[in-house]
Amino acid sequence: QVHLVESGGGLVQAGGSLRLSCAASGRTLTNYAMAWFRQAPGKDREFVAAIRPYSVTTTYADSVKGRFTNSRDNAKNTVYLQMNSLKPEDTAVYYCAADFTYSTTAKAYMYWGLGTQDTVSS
Repeated sequence: QVHLVESGGGLVQAGGSLRLSCAASGRTLTNYAMAWFRQAPGKDREFVAAIRPYSVTTTYADSVKGRFTNSRDNAKNTVYLQMNSLKPEDTAVYYCAADFTYSTTAKAYMYWGLGTQDTVSS
């Protein structure tokens, strides 16, 4: 069982930055694919970024490529999502997810955090 807790969300102006953290307990995250998804009001949950197990290789959604950076700190059993040059359309609840198998699809992930709200004002 993996327990995930996101933090770092908040309110920021367009062009600003936020760093989200996803801390895990119960298992070491090194063995898992770790992903970030987001869901805006009235929209489906969408893929943001994912890092492969035993790797630093990350895939990004086109909408965030070049602005967001996903990383993991194995010593702290934590993954991070650094979000720069934020836009109002980045406003959403951001979720951290984990699974043994890498995917960009939400259904593939077994473990989820409760989410953290990020709001970008124009």
